[in-house]
Amino acid sequence: MTGQERSEEKSECVSLSPMRETVPALPERVCVFGTGDLGRSLGLRLLQAGYSVVFGSRRTHSSSRLPHGAQVLGHAAAAQSAHLIFIAVQREHYDFLVPLANQLKGKVLVDLSNNLRKNQYPEANAEYLQSLVPGAEVVKGFNTLSAWSLQNGPSDANRQVYICGESVEAKQVVIAVASKLGLSALDRGFLSVARELEDFPLQLFPQWRLPLRIAIGLSAAFFFYLLIRYVIYAYVTQGDDISFRIMVSLANQVCPIVSLIMLSLCYLPGVLASILQLYRGTKYRRFPNWLDHWMLCRKQLGLLSLGFAFLHVLYTLIIPIRYSVMFWVTEHTVSLIRENRTTMFDTTTAWHDDSYLSLGILGFGLYVLLGITSLPSVSNVLSWREFSFIQSKLGHLTLLLCTAHTYLYGWNRFLSASTYKWYTPPGYMLCLVLPSVVLLLKLLLITPCVDRTITRIRQGWERGADQRNPKDSQPLIP
Repeated sequence: MTGQERSEEKSECVSLSPMRETVPALPERVCVFGTGDLGRSLGLRLLQAGYSVVFGSRRTHSSSRLPHGAQVLGHAAAAQSAHLIFIAVQREHYDFLVPLANQLKGKVLVDLSNNLRKNQYPEANAEYLQSLVPGAEVVKGFNTLSAWSLQNGPSDANRQVYICGESVEAKQVVIAVASKLGLSALDRGFLSVARELEDFPLQLFPQWRLPLRIAIGLSAAFFFYLLIRYVIYAYVTQGDDISFRIMVSLANQVCPIVSLIMLSLCYLPGVLASILQLYRGTKYRRFPNWLDHWMLCRKQLGLLSLGFAFLHVLYTLIIPIRYSVMFWVTEHTVSLIRENRTTMFDTTTAWHDDSYLSLGILGFGLYVLLGITSLPSVSNVLSWREFSFIQSKLGHLTLLLCTAHTYLYGWNRFLSASTYKWYTPPGYMLCLVLPSVVLLLKLLLITPCVDRTITRIRQGWERGADQRNPKDSQPLIP
């Protein structure tokens, strides 16, 4: 048998080894333009994920801080060596890409840049980059990640990245790289959305603005209200200077008042939504925009409420070590000794104080539980029923305990004429209005007849649906 016949025989043999599964091709070599903090962090993350990384730099011999294992080339050579190129430079330095138009033709360019303020330029940075290099496929993405979050690895909670671009194939390449880096990529559409993505890092607590305004407004309003009722009233009517109480005593009254009101504001929109669904007889109509926005910021309202409750606890704990308190206790004790007097133990007062403190401790304990379960790392391991039980059932119980704690604080002072200085009610009395209304409305909603109707509506039942569609009420099989 000749050598040619043996080769033909071998070519006709069929391999019996099992076929390997086809895996989508990923660019093994990735290029990064930019050797700053973001570029170096991204390069390190790519190296850890198994990619071969090439940095494009204008100073190839002075890049000693780059991660070990990466290659450094000039911009032109680096652009030719990889299909996927990350542009980790600011928009002001995009001019060096114009001479590289031929080398970048057909390449996938990922724009990571951000601006210092909104509407800084007439067009988005990614759109400007596409105009400079029209032959490349520009994808906006990874701009919501910081250098620190990239270095921290997949354990960091900040895993979601947003991308947009004109080419579906180019976006698939970027999504595949993001998945290999342990990130979750969300496609937002075409490149025209790039300006919206570039505005994401510029947003400063967008969901916290309304809750913060409410907290600041309530704090300022009750601070000045209590300042007038206590400090100014004592100075005008009695000539006493008790301005030192502003720092602790007044703050310790403002914090629980704001905390209780903001906790009520967490559960009031749910009550209003249930009443609106009862009135409409359907769940398929949208809530008003103000109610929808209110319900979306309930978590922030609750966390701020918990913060004010923490301050109230801290202010209360330091009461015994305050100079004014120690001075008053000492003077009172000395006066009793001088006058040879004693005070009788009052069981009613003891019951009142212990009940008041016990309800406060229980309410604050549930407060902390609500705050802990609102953390993503905790809520992610809870089922929906468990999360709903804690945030709804235990949340209303928290509101009930804190409201009862405040009622016991007032005790018999509600009926005392001296409580109403300048004919104005005390602050704790004002703060009881909203939680009392919320609890009463919730009590009405959980009555069996009302709760049954709300449950049917949330399961899809509509009032008058049978009259509008009589055929739907007939059996399918006669």
